[in-house]
Amino acid sequence: MQLPFEERSPNTTDVMWRYSQNPIIKRDAIPTSNSIFNSAVVKFKDGYAGVFRCDNKARVQELHRGFSKDGINWNIDHETIKFVCDEPEIAEFVLGYDPRVCFIEDRYYITWCNAYHYMPTIGVAYTFDFETFTQIENAFLPFNRNGVLFPKKIGGNFAMLSRPSDNGHTPFGDIFYSESPDMTYWGKHRHVMSSHTDAGKSQWQGTKVGAGPIPIETADGWLLIYHGVLNSCNGFVYSAGAAILDIDKPWKVKYRTAPYILSPQTMYECVGDVPNVLFPCATVNDGDKLAMYYGGADTVTALAFGYISEIVAFVKKNSL
Repeated sequence: MQLPFEERSPNTTDVMWRYSQNPIIKRDAIPTSNSIFNSAVVKFKDGYAGVFRCDNKARVQELHRGFSKDGINWNIDHETIKFVCDEPEIAEFVLGYDPRVCFIEDRYYITWCNAYHYMPTIGVAYTFDFETFTQIENAFLPFNRNGVLFPKKIGGNFAMLSRPSDNGHTPFGDIFYSESPDMTYWGKHRHVMSSHTDAGKSQWQGTKVGAGPIPIETADGWLLIYHGVLNSCNGFVYSAGAAILDIDKPWKVKYRTAPYILSPQTMYECVGDVPNVLFPCATVNDGDKLAMYYGGADTVTALAFGYISEIVAFVKKNSL
């Protein structure tokens, strides 16, 4: 399996760097789409599969399936994912956005921001083959966003990060941790991290934070790439940072970056439906090499690269 990867340019010393051919998925990659961004990718068979946020031309947020041999060139279904669900109370899919996909034990779990009675919460489904998608109970009460599963059980339980929110644009937000024995009943809620309000240390994450891609297990702990938000005179600015969480108690933050690892700086990150947004949603890796998928300006999908060991070292060296 070929990992989408491009070596660092000699012109940069940044810990993560952009793909020279970004964006890899343009806003009109399928006939109905206004934009395709903030989407999830995983290794699957001899290539890659993904669940993509495709806002249509009625500006309704929908989820579409896609496949790729190389992780760069994608074939995205023109039709939305049709979930199978035996529970009438949650079976009606209204809209959904910002999905993540996580393989745990024998299946791929999909989490996304689901509209339950038009209020945001964490929808959950699973698939074995990316053909049939079975929806199960929503994880939490509204309001909640950014549901991100851990790729293995913690203390025998499924584990998820989330960001309790409100029904608006959420001008606040902390990351919390929860556990479940069965992916239905969630508890053991623990606070993980807040936005950082010390203007003398780290302003890019001063308004809110949210979990990004599925955490990566390392010798130093769980590597969590997350997004942070700055409330500027020009509106919200979304950037990416990283933290190291305790391997056995992931609600305990060991290290957390003061500087961002990527911020919106290119045209496709700064100009679009929502300017100045770099939103990390998925990673794939081959050993130390890491490819990260992120949304640009809530419009397109782009790639960035790095080395896991270098990112961990960067977090430890530049921790708050």
